[in-house]
Amino acid sequence: MIPVPSQVRIWLAVGRTDMRRGMQGLALQVQETLGRDPHAGDLYVFRGRGGNLIKIIWHDGLGMSLYAKRLEKGRFLWPSPADGTVSISPAQLAYMLDGIDWRNPRHTFRPERAG
Repeated sequence: MIPVPSQVRIWLAVGRTDMRRGMQGLALQVQETLGRDPHAGDLYVFRGRGGNLIKIIWHDGLGMSLYAKRLEKGRFLWPSPADGTVSISPAQLAYMLDGIDWRNPRHTFRPERAG
């Protein structure tokens, strides 16, 4: 789990993002499309076209970090591009990373059996 301080804001980059981008490309996208400073200490979450991969960039004051998570089954629930810029809480991010609908917490995929 990402150690998210309580005062950090979490921003979702609505729409699709080219997931071939690395840290610098995503930071540039934050500046150009969201109009925000990627070095301000906020978390920025991006989702690819397939919906099963997200990347998160975060500048903690010492350096930029890049986190990635891919779901084996299911998709990350994401707002539509018409919603504009969306801010979520750290608890909602935790739900999202677990594959749970962060708007209405419940599992989007449940394994039928172990192994």
